[in-house]
Amino acid sequence: MKPHSNLYKDNLLNNVIPFWERHSLDRTNGGYFTCLDREGKVYDTDKFMWLQGRQAWMFSTLYNQVEPKENWLEIAKSGVDFIRHKGMDAQGNVYFSLTANGQPLVQPYNIFSHCFAAMAFAQYGIAAEDQEYKELAKKTYLNILLRKDNPKGKYEKGTLARPLKSFALPMILSNLVLELEDILEPNEVERTIDFAVREVMEVFLDGKSGIIYEFTKPDGSLEDSFNGRLLNPGHGIEAMWFMIDIAVRRNDRELINKATETIVKILEYSWDEEYGGIFYFMDSKGHPPQQLEWDQKLWWVHLETLVALAKAYEQTQNPEISAWYTKVHDYSWQHFSDPQHGEWFGYLNRRGEVLLNLKGGKWKGCFHVPRAMLQCWKAFERMENKGIIK
Repeated sequence: MKPHSNLYKDNLLNNVIPFWERHSLDRTNGGYFTCLDREGKVYDTDKFMWLQGRQAWMFSTLYNQVEPKENWLEIAKSGVDFIRHKGMDAQGNVYFSLTANGQPLVQPYNIFSHCFAAMAFAQYGIAAEDQEYKELAKKTYLNILLRKDNPKGKYEKGTLARPLKSFALPMILSNLVLELEDILEPNEVERTIDFAVREVMEVFLDGKSGIIYEFTKPDGSLEDSFNGRLLNPGHGIEAMWFMIDIAVRRNDRELINKATETIVKILEYSWDEEYGGIFYFMDSKGHPPQQLEWDQKLWWVHLETLVALAKAYEQTQNPEISAWYTKVHDYSWQHFSDPQHGEWFGYLNRRGEVLLNLKGGKWKGCFHVPRAMLQCWKAFERMENKGIIK
């Protein structure tokens, strides 16, 4: 492992964040434009609440963890105010998308809009010492828990003929609850952590193969169907760095070792030996996946893997983790980084060629790239300070 803290710090503060500061701010309506082309020009003005919450969280976190810059706090405020005043219905549910000036376009069917809004409200509340936003974060979090057994509610289009539960919710709760730790009651934090760790490591992590499934039956057994066989390697690996954060907080070596072992298992299963990179979707039995984009290489999958490997190495100094880090690092920086116009490309084809040269859209915004830069910067800085890496 090479000392990479300056690489990630420099890219975060002198490349990625300035890109979003220059191009994404809607100074007329508040909130952010996220549909940006390669150069940063806005090509669509619709606003997706996932990305509004994520960007407001990112700038609040920079203010809280890097430097209390007033400009960062103002950018964060623009996002949380837009969500609060335009992005929520009377019951506190968060719409999926809005027009630029805040007219709802898509109903609040997606619980992850709530999750990212809660993260943003919490970190902004801490940054601005704003009790109203802290209370709104708590209220939004409790609304998520009310919907966790039926996340889409009346917007669910499936029948009950084949009930499956999703990995995504316990995965995101394992991160969300730490984001809200200063706001929630300690018992609530521990209860949610226990639930999330149990679901992730004992239900969705298959003991036989060592990999993580996206769906299981309600009793935790596997289902032989398209969704039942579905693997999303990026999700599994991202969840492992959430598990490592929890394990460090609890001084749980067994959980650190199990998460580290799982990262390696997933990478061995999902690495494309012919062209390099990590597959987006896979079928656990090797059948054709439903997702036509299954063999694409996506930015967030590789960035979350770099975070997971950095954190795993910090805790274990496992040479197998070091070798995987070098492999994923070299592929990611060679293929996704855009030295000409800044930020990272999001979508490559299987051969590693740029498929879409956008920097932001419906799903890609100011989140995975800067969060990974921040997480890797801090992980490497700790390792360098401790002499783990020289």
